Order: sequence, then C-alpha cells, then structure tokens
Amino acid sequence: MKLTIIIPVYNEIKSVNILLNKVLNSKVKKQIIVVDDYSTDGSREEIINNFKNKVDRIILHKKNLGKGAAIISAKNYIDGDFVIIQDGDLEYDPNQYVHFIKEIENKKIDALYGSRVLKKDKYKNIQNFSHKIRIWGNLLLTFISNIINNQNLTDAHTCYKMVRSDIFKKIDFKEKGFAFCPELNTKLSNLNIKIHEIPINYEGRTYQEGKKIKAIDGISAIKAIIKYKFFEKS
Repeated sequence: MKLTIIIPVYNEIKSVNILLNKVLNSKVKKQIIVVDDYSTDGSREEIINNFKNKVDRIILHKKNLGKGAAIISAKNYIDGDFVIIQDGDLEYDPNQYVHFIKEIENKKIDALYGSRVLKKDKYKNIQNFSHKIRIWGNLLLTFISNIINNQNLTDAHTCYKMVRSDIFKKIDFKEKGFAFCPELNTKLSNLNIKIHEIPINYEGRTYQEGKKIKAIDGISAIKAIIKYKFFEKS
C-alpha cells in the first residue's frame, strides 16, 4: 500500500526540519506533498533548501490561505492508495503510520482516524492536550459532530485522518481553514463511509509554542457541520 502524506506548513521553523525528516524516515511506501502556506519565519526557505530533492512535491502558496486550502492544493497530485494529513509541527508522530496501514490492511476499511482520546497499552499512548479546556472543548465538538453526523467517534477533530484516495479525491472540499476537519467528517457521513479509529500518541503544544487553532475555530467547526449536513451535502 502506498500512502500519500499531505503536510500543510505555516510558520513552523522550529519543527519543520525535524518533522520532515521523521516523515522521510517512516517505514512505509509513501508520496510526500508539502504545501507551504506563505510562511514568513524561514520555514519556506528551509523546505526549499533542504527538502527540494527529498520529497515528491512542494507547493508554495503566494499568500496565506489556511490549512484547508493547503490540502485542496495538494489534492490533485495524490497518487497513493490512501491519504493522510500531517501537520508541520511535532504534535503527531509519523512513526505511527505503520499502525494505520496494518489496521487498514487487516480490516479492509476506507477511513481511519487517529484518536487522541482512546488509550490502549499496546500503542504506549501519550496524551498531552496542554490544557484541560482543550480536552473538554474537543469532547464537546466531537459529541455535536457525532449527533449530527450519526457517527460514533471519540476524536472527530484529530489531525490524523487517513482516507482511501479515490474517496478523498471525489469530495469537493470548500473550507479553507481549520473547518476542513468537520467538513471531511460530515461529507464522509453523507457518503455513508464508516470511520474507524485507533489510539495514537499526541504531544500537544501551547500557544507560546506555536499552537494556531483557537476557540473561534470551534464555532466555525459547528457551522461547517450544519452547513454540509443540511445545506450543501455535496
């Protein structure tokens, strides 16, 4: 199985080098697409200078458009069997790709999320949301998403979303920002695609360390779920 890894990057100079090397060293057959969303802190130069000949494709936005826009830009270049999203920070560990692929192959499933909430000893889970408010906020948003989308997820807004490529490519994504996640959840629900979950390690960071998602993004998430469930299903 070949895995396409889409990596949106925006001002991640402290982590992008380490992260990309981890992805490159991950023990899976892969295609790596890096999308720099108009970084101004040196991340763009780091990607071009050190990874131009190491990753499969680098896409450079001419202005900051958002995480969803970065994923949309990469969508037409996907050539793997499955696609997964990897943030440009170090909150999620690329060494876990092998667990995803084993689960996909063993259970023949179409969509698999990495849950920061599930805990199983065999994965040696580390959960660090950096603040209790984030834990409760995530639980609330997941509850709302589950009710509207008739799903049974424990972590609807995880970054690690792995979806069969032919399904992913036929979805007409609209959201340019962080609302990409609830849009994907809802549109998979509309397609009657069951989402499975496995536990993952997660090391959350603070705003001082570069965390970008904010409380207002939670409101945008709820709006996106309602929009794509009841008004714009395609």
